[in-house]
Amino acid sequence: MHNWSPESWRQKTALQQPTYPDLEALAHVEAQLKQMPPLVFAGEIRELTQQLGRVAQGQAFLLQGGDCAESFLEFNANKIRNAFQVLLQMAVVMTFAGQSPVVKIGRIAGQFAKPRSAGTEVQNGIELPSYRGDIINDIAFTDAARQPDPQRMLKAYHQSAATLNLLRAFAAGGFADLHQVHQWNRGFVAKSPQGEKYQQLADQIDQALAFIEACGINASNTPQLHETSLYTSHEALLLNYEEPLTRQDSLTGDWFDCSAHMLWIGDRTRDPEHAHVEFLRGVHNPIGIKIGPSAEIEALLKLLDQLNPTRIPGRITLIARMGAEKVGEYLAPLVRGVQASGHPVVWSCDPMHGNIIKAANGYKTRSVDAILKEMKGFFEVHKAEGTYAGGVHFEMTGDAVTECIGGAFCITEAHLADRYHTHCDPRLNADQALELAFLIADTLKAARS
Repeated sequence: MHNWSPESWRQKTALQQPTYPDLEALAHVEAQLKQMPPLVFAGEIRELTQQLGRVAQGQAFLLQGGDCAESFLEFNANKIRNAFQVLLQMAVVMTFAGQSPVVKIGRIAGQFAKPRSAGTEVQNGIELPSYRGDIINDIAFTDAARQPDPQRMLKAYHQSAATLNLLRAFAAGGFADLHQVHQWNRGFVAKSPQGEKYQQLADQIDQALAFIEACGINASNTPQLHETSLYTSHEALLLNYEEPLTRQDSLTGDWFDCSAHMLWIGDRTRDPEHAHVEFLRGVHNPIGIKIGPSAEIEALLKLLDQLNPTRIPGRITLIARMGAEKVGEYLAPLVRGVQASGHPVVWSCDPMHGNIIKAANGYKTRSVDAILKEMKGFFEVHKAEGTYAGGVHFEMTGDAVTECIGGAFCITEAHLADRYHTHCDPRLNADQALELAFLIADTLKAARS
């Protein structure tokens, strides 16, 4: 990496960064983070790159999802378990019904920072700094709460470490055993219109397991039946946090950002001349790039050349977030241009961020119908261009929230106040996420046949 170091981003324009009032305190926290153990390891990151390389080649499918923004206040084991469970449910539906291996990546164990459209917000005539996520400041609307506090980076690190510890236990400790698929159908989803459909699929899996066990294949000789792999990801937004967790691999000499397996760069911070691109070009993690309607093919190809000059499959995931009404018009030229360039990217659909609306009662929400429409448009573009629609990227939760309208449960604007818990953007609940999983599975199955 020519003229690159973990701190070289500091010489570039860095957007969406907080202004810390005490630079000495910031430097002290950064020094502490440098001494902390890595949250993830180089070998795990290389493994994910290989898995995403299979997706880029059309041999697997990417499922990426989780909270809009993690919270300090709502941190508990049940919330982590519920998020893990709904990802498992979605992956099982896609793998079995869609007949495709699924790479699972959570927006978890580090998704604490959020970009904002404005630096300040006004409530009741009072203007204060915007809430930028718990890693930076507090959501309470007071001057003291909204001041950026570097100590929050340490709390985010420790919460991420605890979350990863539990996720690894779930993934390897039997919770992901395919024999347990009936046990995952509990609570909110079991009472939903998707519960019966999922139960039928679970019955089919039981029959398949009974058959292969009769052939001598079981959990003792085939670990994939008993355990799974779940990787972590977040937007690499707060560079003061990412830099000190960047470590050099003793085996290869390569640099890895050990705060997460995968990192992504947002639609607001993907300028090829700015700090976020400078930082990410030097780490060997898989990188996601959010692309919206403003993306132009020339700038995108320049970005791909910067971030993946040797064109490693699995290094880059392009996450399209166009909006339901714009996906056909704006996505097709980008797909065509990237295909012509020969860059081996994973194409993923984020049908959430381009479809935010404001309900009549003032709640920010998303329509499941619009989410479905953008997702269908994404698959149609790739079918028309002869390229592979390789993944989806959702903001969702395993909890029974009422934040997105529509879906099989028919949540209306009147229901939004019932359980509207998000600190930032509205999320799909477990039932709505599972509904989308069945649609994706049907689409994958039709494409393969």
